[in-house]
Amino acid sequence: MWGVIVLLLIGTCFDGKNLWVSVKDMTLYAGKQEVVYAGMAFAFMAYMMEQTGIIDRLVNILNALLGRLPGGSGYVATIGCALFGMINGVVTASTAAIGAVTIPWMIESGWSRERAAAIVSGNGGLGNIFPPSSVMLLFLGFEAVSKELSASQLYVGLMGLGAIVLAVRLFIVFIFARQEGVKAVSEDKIMPIGKALRENGSSLIIFLGVAIPLLHTMGPTGAWVKSVLAPTKGAAKAVSLIYYIPLLITFFTIIEGWKSLPHTPAGIWKLVQGSVSRFYDLGALLFFAFCSSRLLTKLHMSEEFTAIFNAMSGMSPIFIILTICGIITAMVGPFNATATTTAMGAVCFAAMRSIGLAPVTAAVAFINLVSNQSCVPPNSGSIYIAASIAGVEEPTRIFKDLVLYYAIPEVIIVILVCLKIIPIIGA
Repeated sequence: MWGVIVLLLIGTCFDGKNLWVSVKDMTLYAGKQEVVYAGMAFAFMAYMMEQTGIIDRLVNILNALLGRLPGGSGYVATIGCALFGMINGVVTASTAAIGAVTIPWMIESGWSRERAAAIVSGNGGLGNIFPPSSVMLLFLGFEAVSKELSASQLYVGLMGLGAIVLAVRLFIVFIFARQEGVKAVSEDKIMPIGKALRENGSSLIIFLGVAIPLLHTMGPTGAWVKSVLAPTKGAAKAVSLIYYIPLLITFFTIIEGWKSLPHTPAGIWKLVQGSVSRFYDLGALLFFAFCSSRLLTKLHMSEEFTAIFNAMSGMSPIFIILTICGIITAMVGPFNATATTTAMGAVCFAAMRSIGLAPVTAAVAFINLVSNQSCVPPNSGSIYIAASIAGVEEPTRIFKDLVLYYAIPEVIIVILVCLKIIPIIGA
């Protein structure tokens, strides 16, 4: 909130902006962001999953499958984000779909709520790294890029470095598991798989909450839905993964756990009251984060960064690399990966090509930098979605882990790529 106030004062005093016009513009912009409402929906979804006991039943099945591996749920969450990213490519959607299943399991198997949220949010960016992704397609849309780089070259290059990043992320889970003291689930708490499915199989209905939106947006069924909705302008775009996943999971959770829920007006009112505390900080954080993003855009932040790059010609390669890494990492805090790519993609590609980097190396380096969208505070939708599912009332408590264990290592990897210490396939 204070950041928004400072930006309003800067715009009013130094850029000639009308204060009330700016307030109206940022409010309307923030109010139209689906992540704001999706974050609320995920908070309520997690609350209902706890109230119905569906989490415990799902955890029994997951433990029967993987509970013998220390910290196993953390490894599954990390790999799941990578696999889901390969078919989806949207950071918030990866966090939502994987987190809805793995975060409750992680908490039940000994992980703290903060670490569970950090692991899923931190790995949400794998959806940008592993192709195909919206950022990859957007980047290839730049004329300067498409002249020198084919989609297949970029695909292979991203997959190669993605494998290295995934290995690093799995090692981070290993470190976290040691720090948290997460052990394998004791044998007496692990059911035989057959028994676990017989007694808890009804909990698997919540996967329909993920499957139905996916079928409506991807593959042959997604293409069919889009063709049916095509006559109505904007209808296809209205089918949002991060919005409908929590709504449908909540719906199926209520169906599965109906017997565990109150059925009297007084009981229902008490249930609703108990959920209110989940929204206090989350709503304000999301709203003001998008307000600040809008104000920074109106203050021409991206144009000023472009001028900086244009003035850097002739400087040492390492200085240019460090400057690009610093600016892009700073930008994906208030902006998302798509907005950063739109504003800076072509300029950064040209800057990296000017210091002798191969086209595929420059492209892979940039896309890996913007993948930090999921772990650079304060405007990452992934942070708030993961925190909502985990029941972390103050998302700021996971900022440190996200920066130290996810954002900074990713920047280091990109620097090593630009210095040609880590080779890129096809470079």
